[in-house]
Amino acid sequence: MIELAGLTKRYGEKMAVDDLTFTVRPGIVTGFLGPNGAGKSTTMRMMLGLDRPTAGDVRIDGRHYDRLKDPLKYIGALLDAKAMHGGRSAYNHLLCLAQSNGIPRGRVAEVLDTVGLTGVARKKAKGFSLGMGQRLGIAGALLGDPRILMFDEPVNGLDPEGIHWIRTLMKSLAAQGRTVFVSSHLMSEMALTADHLVVIGQGRLLADTSMAEFIEQNSRSYVRVRSPQRERLLDVLHEAGVTVVESGSGALEVDGGKAEHIGELAAQHQIVLHELSPQQASLEEAFMRLTAESVEYHAHSDGPAEPRPAWGDGWERS
Repeated sequence: MIELAGLTKRYGEKMAVDDLTFTVRPGIVTGFLGPNGAGKSTTMRMMLGLDRPTAGDVRIDGRHYDRLKDPLKYIGALLDAKAMHGGRSAYNHLLCLAQSNGIPRGRVAEVLDTVGLTGVARKKAKGFSLGMGQRLGIAGALLGDPRILMFDEPVNGLDPEGIHWIRTLMKSLAAQGRTVFVSSHLMSEMALTADHLVVIGQGRLLADTSMAEFIEQNSRSYVRVRSPQRERLLDVLHEAGVTVVESGSGALEVDGGKAEHIGELAAQHQIVLHELSPQQASLEEAFMRLTAESVEYHAHSDGPAEPRPAWGDGWERS
């Protein structure tokens, strides 16, 4: 379990993380979302003791990270797939991590096999593709067989097979009762992977809820109906007190109604339906709606992106 209480990080006058309080629980995959510049990477770095909070507290299974003996046995993390010695082989890179954390040598071969790198175990990491580097970083996170896993953009550089593999892996780890915390900008992938969402914007907590509740609370759900007897259907729906919006495509959009009820009304009045389909927003649409006021960098179709407001080049941007 990861527990944050009032976690705050300030760089000069800039507040990167602002009083974050939430808990990442075991047994589920928790997604960590936010626009560029929201403070996600800074938050994850503070979880691992790489940045010191200005205020607040973060604990890993009840203890501060710097108090963990052999930390890879408690929490494994992938924050930067390039954080490795390029002159070392994949095997020796993992062996160094294992020896520094009291992990048996045999575990190195196990995780290399898990991530599919056994065939290149003796090759130097500097020759690896982005996807191979990601797999090696994931192997490092798994090395200590930890109860807690953190992944920042784990699907970067992976092919479709690799994306399916890491998605399945994260779900499997959560099913074993482990704590899995993953940050990604790929909304379609997050929608398939995460059970729970923590969303931040401009360093502040915007949402801490289940995937289903997040989409429901931040999107419009409706039922789309098409009929050759459109005007008759409109009259029937209005008489039943159903709110209807006429779309430009000729379909009717019924807010707050259930498809079953609309179908029964149509059947009672012998109205033919060509379409009766419930519509729900995607995670991406719900995310865009919630974070619209928290986006720091806006791109425009008629010109270059305009920063709002500008940060220095050394600031957090993820």
